[in-house]
Amino acid sequence: MPEQAHFVAASQPSYLPLLRGVSRSFYLSIRLMPQAVRAPIAVGYLLARATDTVADTTALPQAERLALLHQLQEAIKSPTGELSAAAAPLAAFAQRQTDPHEQALMRALPQFLHLLHDLPSADQASVRWVLGPITQGQLLDVTRFGPGMQALQTEQELQDYTWQVAGCVGEFWTALCARHLGNFAQLSTDQMRQTGRRFGMGLQRLNILRDAGADLAAGRCYLPQERLAALGLSPAQLALAVTSGDNVTLDRVTPLFNEYLDLTQAQLLDGLHYSCALRSRRLRLASALPALIGMRTLALLRQAGPPAWQQRLKMPRREISAMLWRLVWRGASPAALAQEFARQSAPPAA
Repeated sequence: MPEQAHFVAASQPSYLPLLRGVSRSFYLSIRLMPQAVRAPIAVGYLLARATDTVADTTALPQAERLALLHQLQEAIKSPTGELSAAAAPLAAFAQRQTDPHEQALMRALPQFLHLLHDLPSADQASVRWVLGPITQGQLLDVTRFGPGMQALQTEQELQDYTWQVAGCVGEFWTALCARHLGNFAQLSTDQMRQTGRRFGMGLQRLNILRDAGADLAAGRCYLPQERLAALGLSPAQLALAVTSGDNVTLDRVTPLFNEYLDLTQAQLLDGLHYSCALRSRRLRLASALPALIGMRTLALLRQAGPPAWQQRLKMPRREISAMLWRLVWRGASPAALAQEFARQSAPPAA
């Protein structure tokens, strides 16, 4: 199928500001995707982002978040996308959002459901499939993280969680590309599915490492308790060390921090392999962007060590723009992507 020249379908320009407001990196990626896969990926992302907002709004009582998540889950599964039962609590929830982008996202949720039902039936099924594990992971989060400090218990729980909320997305992307873009990759669809799965899991592991400080302050610890106990630490001790600036205690978690950085880097390298295998330049660039931005974030985390949890590290926008221009200038070739991956992996300049 030939690549389309348009960035967005003419019927969907109003969704670009929403995407830009809630995720700058995904906003860049969606504009680059071939039009054939853009709609189901955008719809899936917006619905997942909306349910994630419900799960993360800890100002709302746990029981109310669970009830609203279950209602949204049923609306997504429904052939009609019926939201009438959730209309009042959803409107009240949107009103409570202090971030204007999050508020706009929640107010637009009924439109996302209508857009889901306008998709071809096979794409509807794919979107519902990927939202299944995502919403289950979000429900598990709300259930697990009640009052007080709570933590994942085992490494397996962390592994399962990273697949539920992100690894499945790599499989979803691959299924859509195989359906709409024909011979879209130089590897088999199964190889792409497995590589995409690891790529997604790496992006979620990176989110966990980057956001650990804020999560600990909110009483959520995604670092497994069994791994912290082996270092003589508890989630509560780690949270106190982050809030008090106790770098001596934070230094004790460095071995686990570095181990997770190394694993994340290997999974982001899977993202590079995934992107380089794609035949479409636009799709290659859209897929590579999260891996490249992730590698720069990873390099910043590695430079700062666990004290990074006392701040929010991210790649500056000017650097993202410069990186995009370099890649576009070189046609987003596999060689250009590999060179950029090495550049972003390098230690940041002092």
